[in-house]
Amino acid sequence: MYIGMPKIAKELSALEVKRLTQPGWHAVGGVAGLLLQIRPPVRDGSPPPRSWILRLRVAGQRQLIGLGSYPQVSLAIAREQGRNLSLEAKGGVNLRARKRAQRSAMIAAAAKNKTFRDCAEAYMKAHASDYSNAKHREQWSATITTYAYPVIGRMLVADITMRHVLDVLQQDTQHRNGSMGSLWVTKPETAKRLLDRIRCVLDYATVKEYRSGTNPATWKGYLATQLPSSRGLKPVRHQPAVPYPLVGDFMPHLRRNQSTSAKALEFLILTGVRSGSVREAEWSEIDLDHKVWVIPPGHTKTRREHRVPLQPQAIQLLSSLPKLAGSNKVFPSPNGKTLSDMALSQLMRGMRERGELPVAAVPHGFRSTFRDWAAEQTNYPDDIRKAASGHTVGDQVQAAYQRSDLLEKRRNLMNDWANFLDQPSASNTANVTPIKRKA
Repeated sequence: MYIGMPKIAKELSALEVKRLTQPGWHAVGGVAGLLLQIRPPVRDGSPPPRSWILRLRVAGQRQLIGLGSYPQVSLAIAREQGRNLSLEAKGGVNLRARKRAQRSAMIAAAAKNKTFRDCAEAYMKAHASDYSNAKHREQWSATITTYAYPVIGRMLVADITMRHVLDVLQQDTQHRNGSMGSLWVTKPETAKRLLDRIRCVLDYATVKEYRSGTNPATWKGYLATQLPSSRGLKPVRHQPAVPYPLVGDFMPHLRRNQSTSAKALEFLILTGVRSGSVREAEWSEIDLDHKVWVIPPGHTKTRREHRVPLQPQAIQLLSSLPKLAGSNKVFPSPNGKTLSDMALSQLMRGMRERGELPVAAVPHGFRSTFRDWAAEQTNYPDDIRKAASGHTVGDQVQAAYQRSDLLEKRRNLMNDWANFLDQPSASNTANVTPIKRKA
């Protein structure tokens, strides 16, 4: 490769270079092609911008290489850089291509400098459709914002280690009784959810190549060696439920109430599903001909479709419901929207105050009422009872081979449950004989 070099100009001293003010290109000597570029002065009266340029001719083509601004880069440093670059050019190095590659590498590196907060917000945005409702998304965000951001929010995800995750989980927080202690100990349920969410964010960062290596929020084999199991830190709090021997006396009180909330609660009890699925239910999900309610994935906690067999009592209830113009909701609020999650709770609270409900209980507790009755008063297999509640049946291997959701076998169980609800409590508590039916 032939490299033509410009003539070496008179070598200027540092003082002479400092006195140069005329806009244009000034050869300073010492290195062939080393120039000081002076731009026209700006209007605010500040000194005109000046920068170093190395002009080379490579393979008959002129190349201009910037060496930085003057006086930040001194004359001596500019000459040293110029000599080195000239030698590299003589050796066949494409200086312009190398500079572009270096600049691209710097931009790529900067793009990977993501903080934990950057990744958490990107993850939540990418998974917005995964949340069962707006409240779930707010809870997800609130946990991260309250406990993780103050500790690791501004850290680069590439720098987060197990020590930093432990700092989040072991930060001091106030217990309900006023005492202070580690978050992992005082609020184990919150801390466990927080750990799961941190792990998801760091997995996201790894896939996006913002970090590498093992996820420091991994429990098994990592954090499990540093923290006690959350299971033993706090007893599980079950939702207060109506004991199944008493539910027969409760149902007539409920059925005398003609409000939408009362109808929704009765449908919840009959079907054994979660409150959210009932409140979100739409007429398009109901197949009265085949007596089945098909709950779409978006209306279930498990994010899987769940088919519910409808008993004659449930069909009668649905047939009695008026349809609100402009709304497809089975149990709409007065404005046609989704019924509030507090509507059913307030209904039960009022019934408790009026003496129509003998025990303190909440809507979700009726799932326990149903499961207790099915386990203690029937001989249906465990798989059918679990499937009726919308739970996963068996392990992953079993689920892979068992594609059926046992709908028709569950229908018998749900019919027996609806008939049980129609019986007065006195007959429910006296000489209860388990139902022996072939599933």
